[in-house]
Amino acid sequence: MFIQAIYRVIPILFLFLTALCGCTKQTELLPASGVALHELPVEAHETYALILKGGPFPYRQDGATFYNREKLLPEKTNGYYREYTVTTPTAKDRGACRIVCGGQKPRQPDICYYTNDHYQSFKEIRDETDQSR
Repeated sequence: MFIQAIYRVIPILFLFLTALCGCTKQTELLPASGVALHELPVEAHETYALILKGGPFPYRQDGATFYNREKLLPEKTNGYYREYTVTTPTAKDRGACRIVCGGQKPRQPDICYYTNDHYQSFKEIRDETDQSR
């Protein structure tokens, strides 16, 4: 009887824990609408401009491969995504804000995403000044 009770509780416990830690693969990758560049903090504008300029970046990790381990962005080959720090004035370290861009040419990304919660969620950045997108 005890074992039967455990078998009933385990699936519920598993669902609870995966929901709590965000371990399940997200089926809807991103919301239909993103965020306009002008709606982001000024620090994100500065980082975005540095990306298009090719640097120099304030942190050595900027431009490093983003591996999309959270599986929240569309699946691409390794090396497609790169991450960049968005300075958080109140943070003592790099903070939680990043821009992740995808594409073969770092200075001309195909797409960029903004996260202000250290990769827990992403919003596609819409750059209204870029007419090629």
